[in-house]
Formats: sequence, C-alpha cells, structure tokens
Amino acid sequence: MPSRFRLILRKFLIWKYKHISERNFIYILSVLVGFLAGLGTVLLKNFTHYIQLLFEINSFKNYQSSLYFILPIAGLILVYIIKKAWLKKHIGHGISTTLHAISKRNGIIPRYNIYAALITAPLTVGFGGSVGLQGPAVSAGAALGSNTARLFHMRSKTRMLLIGCATAGAMASMFKAPIAAIIFALEVFSLELAFTSLIPLLLASVSAVITSYFFLGTQILLRFKLIDSFEINDLLFYIALGLVTGMASVYFSKMFFLITDFFNGFKSKTKRLLIGGLAIGIILYIIPPLYGEGYGIINNLLKGDHLAAIGNTPFNLDLSNIWIVIALLLGITVFKSIAMTTTFGAGGVGGVFVPTLVMGSALGNALAKIINNIGLGFNVSETNFTLIGMTGLMAGVLHAPLTAIFLIAEITGGYELFVPLMLVAAISYAITKYYISHSIYTLELAQRGELITHDKDQNVLMMLEIDKVIETNFIKLSPEMKLGEILKNAVAKSSRNHFPVVNKANEFLGVIRLDDIRSMMFDSSLYNSVDAASLMHADAGIIIYEENTMKDIMQKFKTSGAWNLPVVKNGKYYGYISKSKLLTAYRTQLIKFTQT
Repeated sequence: MPSRFRLILRKFLIWKYKHISERNFIYILSVLVGFLAGLGTVLLKNFTHYIQLLFEINSFKNYQSSLYFILPIAGLILVYIIKKAWLKKHIGHGISTTLHAISKRNGIIPRYNIYAALITAPLTVGFGGSVGLQGPAVSAGAALGSNTARLFHMRSKTRMLLIGCATAGAMASMFKAPIAAIIFALEVFSLELAFTSLIPLLLASVSAVITSYFFLGTQILLRFKLIDSFEINDLLFYIALGLVTGMASVYFSKMFFLITDFFNGFKSKTKRLLIGGLAIGIILYIIPPLYGEGYGIINNLLKGDHLAAIGNTPFNLDLSNIWIVIALLLGITVFKSIAMTTTFGAGGVGGVFVPTLVMGSALGNALAKIINNIGLGFNVSETNFTLIGMTGLMAGVLHAPLTAIFLIAEITGGYELFVPLMLVAAISYAITKYYISHSIYTLELAQRGELITHDKDQNVLMMLEIDKVIETNFIKLSPEMKLGEILKNAVAKSSRNHFPVVNKANEFLGVIRLDDIRSMMFDSSLYNSVDAASLMHADAGIIIYEENTMKDIMQKFKTSGAWNLPVVKNGKYYGYISKSKLLTAYRTQLIKFTQT
C-alpha cells in the first residue's frame, strides 16, 4: 500500500472516528460492499456471456457438435495455465472457502480471491464447463467484504457481518432476489447475527440489486409465469416429488464426494486435467444440454418446451415419443452431478448452486410427465413440478430449505405455490439430512472439526485454538529418576502437581501426581530405592494434537473426569491442557463471539 494512500486513509479514519458513529459507518460500508459485490457479479456474468457469444457466431455453427467436446477441454487448459503461471495459488470452491475463512481465519480472506474467480470461472463456464457462477460470485464478494473491513480497521465481528453483506449482495445481484439473498447469507453461513445486523444485510442486498438493474436492466435469469395454481388433489404427487428429490439429493451429494475423492487420489494436477478434461468432453458430446450452466434447460422446461430444453443430440432419437423424452430428462438428472464434479476435478472453477437447479428442474419435469402419461388419468402441472423440483434439490443438496423456498418463490413470482414449495423442501431436506449430515459446502470442514454451525456452543469451540490452551511449563521426569531427585529437582521447584514421565526420545510414558508420592515424601529411606518408573501410571486420557478437535478435547474431559490431560504431538510429549484454562478460554471466546 503506497505511503501517500496510507496517510490519506489515516486522516480519514481519524475524521471518521470524530464525526461518524460506528453503527452509521457500518451502514455505509454495507452499501459499499453490496455495490461492489453486485458489480463483481455483473462483470462475472458479462464476461461469461461474451465468451459464450464468441462460439455462437455463424463460422462455428457447422462444428457445434465437435465444439461440445473440444471447448470444455480448452477452457480447462486455459484455467490451468492461469493458475500455474500467474495466480500460483489454490482457488477453492467459493462458499466452502468462505466458510473456512469464517471458521478458522477470523474472517480474513486473501485479496487474490477478489479477482481469481472473476477470471477463471467465466473461462470454465463460458467454454462449456458444467458448473455454475453463483459460488465464484460469492467468493469474490466475500473477499471484497473481508478486505473492505480490513482496510478500514473494523473489528472481527464487523468483518463477519460484511462478509455476510457481500454474500447477500452477490446472491441478490445474480438472481435479483434480495429477500432470498439475506436468508441465504444467514442460513448457509450460519452467522450469529443480532437483529440490528439485518439492516446492513438489507442495505447490501438492495444496493446489489440496484447495481444489477442499472447494468443489466430488468432481465432475469429464470422466467416463469404462474398459470396453474396449487390443487389440493395433487398433494400426494407433491409428497412423491419431495421423496424423489430427497433421494436425488442424496445421490447428487454422494456422487460429488465419490468423484472428488477419485480426483484427489491423483497428486499430479496435469493428470487430473487430462482425465477430467477427456471425461467432461465425452459427457458433453453425448449429452449437449449439460454444456455450460444450464439455464436454457430450466427456462425451456418452464415454458413447456422440452424439445428446446433437450436440444440436439448426436443420436437419431424419436423425440415425439414422450418416454424417450422422459429418459433424456432423467439422463440430464443423473449426469449433471457427474459432469459438474468432473469439471471441478479437472481443475475448473465454479459453483454447485445452479447445477442443483438444473438437476431439480429436469427431475421435476420428468416426474410430472411420468404421472401424466402412465395412463391412469392423472394430470399435474409440468411447469409447477419443474419449479418445485428445483426447490427440492436445493433444499436437499445445499441443506438450505428456507433459501430454496424463498428463492424459487421470489425469482418466479410463484408465491401461490408456497404450500407445495414448503412441503417438498421439508421432505427433501429431512431425507438428505438423515443420510448426509452435512452439505457439499460443509462436509470436509466438519470432518476436520473446522465448521461453524448454528449451535453457538459449537461455534465457540471451533474458534478456540489448541495452541492457546496448551501449557508447557511442566517439569518432565525420566523413568530412572529416584524419589529423592524427584523431590529435589521437580516437586521443590514446581508449583504444579503433575509431572509427566518421558523417555529419552521424549515419548510420553505416564504421569506422577503429587498425591501419588505425598505419603512417602518424608521417608528418606525410600529416596534412593524408589524410581519414577515404579511410581508413574497412565493418565486418564491423551490428547492427540493432530487429530483431536476442541470438541473431542471437551468430551475427553467429560468422560475422564480429569482436570489435566497430556498432549502428544508427532508422537512426542508436548504439554498439558487443564480444564480450568480451557473453560477460561471458552468463556473469553464466548464473550468476544457474542459482542454486538
């Protein structure tokens, strides 16, 4: 940062401190962050659109089928080159990366995240990668919020709030759905926000929507006009849709984890690119509708035009046969998650938000067509099932039922369908939650014990750092030490009543407590005949530095009843954690966490 800029900033901060209250300044920053997040989303969408437009010109139309195979691979290669030659940094999934920053980095997000996704995501999606843009938009927005807070020296609580504001802004700008955007920020990021924090979220969301309207006009991503209202006679069919979307959400999530693990098995990023690029090229050549984000599928199905949604296929299929159409729609449902995760595995940058909408729309439409064509005289609204199918997949895959309900209702104006929206979202979420406890965004963090949840107690535990509660000023004993030496060189010189016994390799062997030797301390006849090896005993439990989370440590204290537990790091004795120090640190963090 140039020294002149630092000087100007310092003068501004001094002026701000004298003339603007903290709360009012947060309101100003929330509007600024909302505008920046909205602008970033506009740039992201436009950059992607112009890349896609490039390959739609007349000179390329004769090679369209071949381009479905070639372009995604070319896009992945460009992203690989940019990452390796320029960025030289890892670009994680936007929402997962932001969750990690909130959980373990106190909301600090590196500056490069602002522009990294804005460059690589359009190349991935614009060249046909089967992923979405919402995740990168959130990633860029969250980085803007974090670094804006850091620029103006705002405290960590405000930094978290501005990340939420930026997230809401990115969502609002992307879908022109400000209410759903606020719910998304609260539900997915599980931020513990006071009621007064809703005002900054509202300001940021509105600011971003206005920015989007200013640059993009009134055009919306999903176009839907409600024709068929909810009929109570269709209730059982909506229950069936909830069950089907719930099972599909489980499939989507498990397929994501399975393919991700497969690609993680390759240490070489070049191998990932070759294998993933070839696989995604083949998938998109066989199923062209999976090319790119997939909004065309959704909008055409909502218009009732399934032929346009399916598009041209490399096979000479009779699309006048409704069962072939149903099979193709189910194929889109099955392979969308595979194409998306393969794109990620090959090194592509994008999000999972829109792919869930695509999968849900195809599945909902296919189920409605099955109901209407099985010959039993049933007739349900295919467009409504398309719409509500998206709700079911979003509620299940993202573990965000409220976001799913309000987003679909808001962007489509389908508020008259609130009853089936709520029903399907609830059933799908319950089924997915039963089989998969965490969403795609949060599973890896949860497995590492680094996830902030809605449980405030869990939040505080996850924010505690183990190094800050470990005490290393315990006097160590060797197993050969005699009682007299222990009393002279350890007990007399220590205020502790615990003495860890370690060997020459510093491996933890056991512990001697003051109570263990109290009865023999004044019997000098034992000073040279009793050694530490005969006095020591196993501790109530051992904390493994690399493996145990704060939640595990708290549980160890609970089950063992101990007040002190030893810590082993890399197989060596490292120190002790006392229950009293842990509870003091917990209380301190709780006070900090709950400050408004």
